[in-house]
Amino acid sequence: MTTSAAVPTGSEGAITDGVTDRLVEANERYATAFTDPGMDARPVLGVAVVACMDARLDLHAALGLKLGDCHTIRNAGGVVTDDVIRSLTISQRALGTRSVVLIHHTGCGLESLTEEFRHDLEMEVGQRPAWAVEAFRDVDQDVRQSMQRVRTSPFLLHTDDVRGFVFDVKTGRLREIDPA
Repeated sequence: MTTSAAVPTGSEGAITDGVTDRLVEANERYATAFTDPGMDARPVLGVAVVACMDARLDLHAALGLKLGDCHTIRNAGGVVTDDVIRSLTISQRALGTRSVVLIHHTGCGLESLTEEFRHDLEMEVGQRPAWAVEAFRDVDQDVRQSMQRVRTSPFLLHTDDVRGFVFDVKTGRLREIDPA
């Protein structure tokens, strides 16, 4: 696994030397060798993966996926929100996916937050966020809740193949969660 550990960082570990410029330069190198893979937006495996945005999760490597195999939808916590339902609906109805895999993980930052986070933001910026934090204390229960949200959505065509997992950030292993 490669990381950006050698990149200069600031006081709190954030990358400080023009990270966006570095990414654009990397894209220039990538584009010089790029060839059109000749595929469309329909995932080859007919699956959509909903996962946390945590930088420690390399989903393609962890699941043995290649470019074009799946739709990947990521957000804080991997929580099934209205926007995730929107993306899954488009994925299923317009692009042919039939299976949904949900992946939360150990040591998630949402386990240390509360909805008080929204209140603090409102006090700081003078406007209440329209979204919920979706913080949780029990990762297994949150996976169950996310599975239930997918299974009961009236917008989704395919709700019979929905499975949820917790990725262990220390071992790289998935642990399946019983929906009951």
